[in-house]
This record gives sequence, structure tokens and C-alpha cells, in this order.
Amino acid sequence: MPVSRAIGYRPDMRRLRSSLAVSLVLSAMVVTACGSDEPAAVGVPSEGAVATGGSRMLLDAQRLTVLDQPLRYPTKGKAQVSSSIIVIEPGQETGWTKNPTPMYVYVLEGALTVEYDGGLVKEYRAGTALLEAVGTWRNGTNTGTEPVRILVVSMGAKGLKNTVERE
Repeated sequence: MPVSRAIGYRPDMRRLRSSLAVSLVLSAMVVTACGSDEPAAVGVPSEGAVATGGSRMLLDAQRLTVLDQPLRYPTKGKAQVSSSIIVIEPGQETGWTKNPTPMYVYVLEGALTVEYDGGLVKEYRAGTALLEAVGTWRNGTNTGTEPVRILVVSMGAKGLKNTVERE
């Protein structure tokens, strides 16, 4: 039995839900830093972007994906944020996938070549931060000689898949 029930404590669920929702929204805003019409892929920041203490801006007020789509959060289901680090070995492909929800990507190591439906090809190198295209099929390939490591943060909603694989 949880301690809160054992001592008869019942939290105000409305306040708890509101706090959780605000935390999720703020987390998504911090991760994506929404608000600009600048291109979505951003390389390693310049010297001027380094703040005292060693911080550096990865994306600043971003509102568009790599395919210039406006950033839109899911409106159905309760908001949730998921993250993972994906490793793609040399010669390996991700397979054709798409995401129905916004996805922040940061390339930690290596270089990933991504082909989008329609033939557009882009390369993302270590230090690149971007908002991935939403609802567009893509296939990532590691054409290099070292593993590619990427941080992926999906800003989805309960009941929605963050990634869909092409059959």
C-alpha cells in the first residue's frame, strides 16, 4: 500500500494534473525552443552562442521542421514526451519510417544521410540539431565508417505512436 494511502493523504488531483501538464509543455518548449521561421537544421553553434558556464544553444525559437512544415503539437490525447539514443552502425539503415508527432533530433556522433519521400536527400553531421519532418516517409543511412549516435525526443500524446514503419 502506498504511504500516501496508509496515512490517509489524498492529493488534489486537479492541481497535480495541471502541474504535470505545465511541466510537459515547458519541457517540450525547452527542448524545441519554438518561435522562429529559421531553417530547422542548425549546425554547431558559433563561438558567440556559447554562454558563460559552457552552455550552448542548439535550437533557438524554432517553428519549422527540416521540410519547412510548421511545428504543431498533437491535440488529441494527453501530452507525453519520450526520448532515446539511437545507434546506427556503418552501412546500416533505419528503414522507411515517419512520425505523426513532432520529433527533436540531435546528432551526437557521426553523420546520417536521410532520404525523404520524393527523393530529397539531406546529411546531418555531429552537432546538428533539428526538428524532423512530420508525416513524411524517410530512410536514414550511415554511409560513414563510424557509428552514428542520435538523441531523439518525441513530443507526442497518449495513444499516438511516435514512429510508424512502412510495410
